[in-house]
Amino acid sequence: MPSQLGQLSLGAITPKLAQLTDQLLFDDIWQRPGLSPRERSLITVATLVALNRSEQLPFHLRLAQENGLNRETLAELVTHLAFYAGWPCAATAARLLQETFNQEEQ
Repeated sequence: MPSQLGQLSLGAITPKLAQLTDQLLFDDIWQRPGLSPRERSLITVATLVALNRSEQLPFHLRLAQENGLNRETLAELVTHLAFYAGWPCAATAARLLQETFNQEEQ
């Protein structure tokens, strides 16, 4: 996982947040041995769907695929969460998932 993502996306306006994102979140938390990257992505995507965090979701959907979650698993995750997180959250996530798939096909 690139450790400069925070710097690239946040560094110009919030340098400390960018540093914490890169060093603490991606270089430390995401690298801990207790969970695999695939499991961390599954947890992160589920949380973002449940909280309807649509701005962060596209990045994490792509990362989830890089970490071994396939389209079918991600679609099933969204479907399952419709009953626990709410239909609007799942519908938004389904739209973003489709957009992610469409971008990959281009």
